Amino acid sequence: MIDVMRSEWTKMRSVRSTVWTLGSVPVLMVALAVVGALATVGSGDAGSLADPVSTSLRGIVLASLVTATLGVIAISGEYRTGAIRTSLVAVPGRLRFLAAKAVVLTAVTLVVGVASAFAAFLAGRIAFAGRAGEVSLADPGVSRAVVGAGLYLAASGLFGLALGVLLRHTPGAIVTVCALLMVLPTLVALVPGELGRRLLEFTASNAGSQVAVVHPTGMGPWTGFAVYLAWVALPLAAGAVLLGRRDA
Repeated sequence: MIDVMRSEWTKMRSVRSTVWTLGSVPVLMVALAVVGALATVGSGDAGSLADPVSTSLRGIVLASLVTATLGVIAISGEYRTGAIRTSLVAVPGRLRFLAAKAVVLTAVTLVVGVASAFAAFLAGRIAFAGRAGEVSLADPGVSRAVVGAGLYLAASGLFGLALGVLLRHTPGAIVTVCALLMVLPTLVALVPGELGRRLLEFTASNAGSQVAVVHPTGMGPWTGFAVYLAWVALPLAAGAVLLGRRDA
């Protein structure tokens, strides 16, 4: 298993598209943190000043799509080039192959995600310096939200991998993950009344992002993250079953 994971790590760091995709995560997080904080300070928005952590971490919306895209191309790229045949000849145990890819992807996106979240928080804190919205990591819920942002980004990468192995088609999987993370909550929000509110809480992005805010709305942060992991587990399990049954 260690050798298979080493092989997956070699694939990830030697393909230019994955390196550039992963490298865009900290850039997005920090840039949007600075822009959001400066805009908030300039406008004097009392609501945003009261929750500067969410303002500093607003980049997770786009960054989650980036890590999800990385997860998609980590597996669908092999199908596109035909390299999947070589991979499965080298690793006949298909579940072991998928598990190694999932472990390496999760580890890499978790490290980059947490580091990017801390960098975004610090950048926002500098922009908020001397303002009413200034907070520190020692404040209640702040450290959990920053680390939670990294967890959310890593889970999004795994979500992309799950849809990639399930659909085996790069554009289709990317469109699907964008629809589930971005479009679905918008559609569910149109449902009127209490039913719409409850359904919205259980959409993938709304549930998962609760762990990345200081003051969660609706379900608790870890409950919401568990719901998001359920969203990830379903297509991943289905993809694992199909990987074992379909021709490469």
